[in-house]
Amino acid sequence: MTSEATEIWTRILTQVRNHVGQDILRTWLDPIIPISWQDPVLVLAVPDQFSLDWTESKYAELLTSLAPVAVGRPVSLTFQVDSERQQRPQMDLFSAQIPQQQIQHDKNSNAPVLTERYSFDHFVVGKSNELAAAAAHAITQAPGRLYNPFFIYGRTGLGKTHLMQAIAHELLHTKPSLRITYLTTEAFTNELVTSIQNRRMQDFRRRFRETDLLLIDDIHFLKGKEGTQEEFFHTFNALYEAGRQIVLTSDRPPAEIGGLEARLVSRFQWGMVADIEPPDVEHRIAILQHKTQLDHLELSFPNDVLQYIADTVQSSIRELEGSIIKILAYASLKHRHIDLPLAREALRSTQARSLNLTPNTTQTISTIQDSVANVWNITVEGLQSKARIQTLTVPRQIAMYLAREILHMQLTDIGMAFGGRDHSTVIHSLSRATELLQHNPQVAAKCELVKAQLGLT
Repeated sequence: MTSEATEIWTRILTQVRNHVGQDILRTWLDPIIPISWQDPVLVLAVPDQFSLDWTESKYAELLTSLAPVAVGRPVSLTFQVDSERQQRPQMDLFSAQIPQQQIQHDKNSNAPVLTERYSFDHFVVGKSNELAAAAAHAITQAPGRLYNPFFIYGRTGLGKTHLMQAIAHELLHTKPSLRITYLTTEAFTNELVTSIQNRRMQDFRRRFRETDLLLIDDIHFLKGKEGTQEEFFHTFNALYEAGRQIVLTSDRPPAEIGGLEARLVSRFQWGMVADIEPPDVEHRIAILQHKTQLDHLELSFPNDVLQYIADTVQSSIRELEGSIIKILAYASLKHRHIDLPLAREALRSTQARSLNLTPNTTQTISTIQDSVANVWNITVEGLQSKARIQTLTVPRQIAMYLAREILHMQLTDIGMAFGGRDHSTVIHSLSRATELLQHNPQVAAKCELVKAQLGLT
């Protein structure tokens, strides 16, 4: 084992932790030992032949797609059975190597599912978000007292969810026994419907009205849902009267959420309402620098490339971070080092959008579906079907995303073009596609191939 191989494998595992659960990490990935690194080949040892077969079939593709993101250049992974570890008992190989206290925390039903990186340490503060960040920090010092409720609003991809989860991370660190509930408005609605159907409303109300900290993402999706609004109104009152902290996010301020009852609008404005605006160029550069340092990519991205990304991508932090992955994927496909000319090639379509330029194209929903089907080696009928298998779900989500991005189609029209799907399903698909393009280099690379076939890059 070499120190360089260990460092590279540690970087890859850091990326993987955002994509798989703790059980998979403990059972299959943590037991892997890096043996050697001879650029670009990383040799990894697994306990036995079964582990080798399982890892290659289930996780090799994910590991290979994330390796360039972690290392900053193409990486080839080779798995082999470790002869020394074959002498050890099988159960010993997979014994948990994390502290017992951490295992108990993972099993604690009060612990919410949070993204590890969404902490205050990784939230870059600038003029556009300093008020919201200051209020969030203050809440962790006295939850339920200073700013209750705390309502954060702003466009998609500016860090609302990050800031909300940072509050939860900080409070869990200082008060591990705190009961925290974090979910989206859609999930709240779904749980309410299920509870009504199963006649378990008492359990539903106990869960939400006895929590110490309630965090609800995308509260604007309450609009028009009278039954859900009624239940949330009483939940809000119970928590507020008990002095328990409520944090909400939305894409607009309370008064501008159409279809929301006046009594809820009023309550949302009782505490602190803070907006997050798009970052200025200096703030964008700081975010990019933090992102590359966090992923150990600072040596792979020259300052002039970071400056170019900051000048080109102005709409959201999420797209800024997605541009890092897009450039990495493009460099991997082209087998080139990252420099300014490559960055310009990789972000050509992004630059066109930033200049309000429309590519000269005669694309239709049919041409997009045909191209996606071709790249993913599936049929257009599969894209339009009701089947939910992953081989169809991911390309379908990307096709919907491209229909929205290229053709600016209405959500209802997109739904009709893909088998008559409803408005909420399309919204979910667009959100999922955005996430995949930012965090999955393999999907991002295929999407670029689709755009190339359509003449957009």
